[in-house]
Amino acid sequence: MQRFLSFAIILSLVPFSFSATANSPQIYLNPPEFEIVDTPSYLQVNNMPSLADLLTIESSASIFYSYARELALSQLFADSKSSVREGEQKRTVENAGLTLLVPTNKAVMALARKPHQGPPPKNANEGITISDEEFHKLSKENVQRWVEAHIIATSPLTFPAPAVTYDTVLQGKSVSFTSTQGNGEGEDWKTVTIEDGIKILSTKQASNGMLYLIDATIDID
Repeated sequence: MQRFLSFAIILSLVPFSFSATANSPQIYLNPPEFEIVDTPSYLQVNNMPSLADLLTIESSASIFYSYARELALSQLFADSKSSVREGEQKRTVENAGLTLLVPTNKAVMALARKPHQGPPPKNANEGITISDEEFHKLSKENVQRWVEAHIIATSPLTFPAPAVTYDTVLQGKSVSFTSTQGNGEGEDWKTVTIEDGIKILSTKQASNGMLYLIDATIDID
């Protein structure tokens, strides 16, 4: 009888034990770890790649992107950025997005003087010696101006015949587009030349603008 009573008492306590366990908060000795990762930009807007994504995979334009990546301005190529600060100057992208005029590697290599070599001397006959620090400053400023001349702060572009001009991000620099035929819609870029005969080889749409692959560079002089 005594054993039966002891067993009955134990059974009567079991539901209480389960109930107490179910209602009490769970404590993990080793709480689960959460990995925080950046969401790919092409998942952020209409499942499309950003301009930064397109430049990353466009091997024929790797030289242009290597120059642009050195500048804070290149942060605007990603969806997550709407403005950046370049020294004392703040760059902002409106809802219209960006248009990038991206020269091929072949076009950049054809330049007699590459962007990182700085601006040409005012008088080629004069032997001017500058310090390494001054050369680095001039080189960076020249790369900045060169990249800015290939960026238009609106997208998409339209090409009404016979010609239209758009301002680039480089202050005081505009780019003209001449169309042999066009109504501003569809595949008009195939009939367009830029400046003095620069051809558009292909276009790619991004979530934050358009990329135009071109066969020459935009002159900044």
